[in-house]
Amino acid sequence: MPNSGIPQGIFLKRAKLLKPDGSGDYDWCDLRLGMDLNVYSRVFRIIDCDDFTKSYFANEGLDIGQSEDYPADPFTHARSMINMKQTPPDQAEFKNYIEVKLKGGRPNGGLKQFLDNDRRVLSFQIMWKDHTYDGGDKFYNLNFFLSDSSIDVKEINTQNSGRTPFPKLLKRQKLAKSPILTHCPGMSLRQEEYYMPIDIKCGYNIMIYGRDCEIYDCDDWTKAWYLRELGLTQNSVRLPTAPPAVKYQPVPDYKGFGSEADSLASYTNLQPKPPKADMKKVFK
Repeated sequence: MPNSGIPQGIFLKRAKLLKPDGSGDYDWCDLRLGMDLNVYSRVFRIIDCDDFTKSYFANEGLDIGQSEDYPADPFTHARSMINMKQTPPDQAEFKNYIEVKLKGGRPNGGLKQFLDNDRRVLSFQIMWKDHTYDGGDKFYNLNFFLSDSSIDVKEINTQNSGRTPFPKLLKRQKLAKSPILTHCPGMSLRQEEYYMPIDIKCGYNIMIYGRDCEIYDCDDWTKAWYLRELGLTQNSVRLPTAPPAVKYQPVPDYKGFGSEADSLASYTNLQPKPPKADMKKVFK
């Protein structure tokens, strides 16, 4: 019987079965319907047999007896009353306990969310105005994973920025709106409230562990998802254009050594080249 919860299989291998009183082994003529069969201190009730067995006993002139029905199971009604969706919830918890006791798995509440939204990611562009000693406007990509409502924040590195290129500002995890910081994980029993897609909108700010970041844009798939699922329109925010990071090195003053063309050649080239003479000027 599948999912019976009872160890099953071969109870007795093919062998001669000794009678409990020790008077010998069981023979085929000792078996009847409606009798109790003692198999090594375990008593079984013979309730029925197949057609061949009945014809064999009739051919030998022996009465095999009358078939019986299975006895009523007193736990059938109790098992039918246990339902995961009914109240009170004590019976549902009892059923979960029985499933785990019988080597079953616990119910996975996030399985449906994972199967429906696996590999579906909302991508945003955010900016953090850093006011520390090496501050400035820093830009990041914020990814919201719909499969488990987790968030990661990756830094957008620029060449020659002078900063150490860190790969991530926040590793993938659920981001709390007001994080509860404790000395050891699990010390606080208060429930934290996490950021969800309804809380992340262009033009709004998101707090990432004390860093107030501005959400200014998102990709096309994210805009289509918000419009389809939540009925919201994500409008990009135009950031002020930063001045071009171009630095001009002033030409040093002439110090009087050699000609002025020679001094200018040492400024424009690492290995100075001799200036070409103006032959027209020389002949004139």
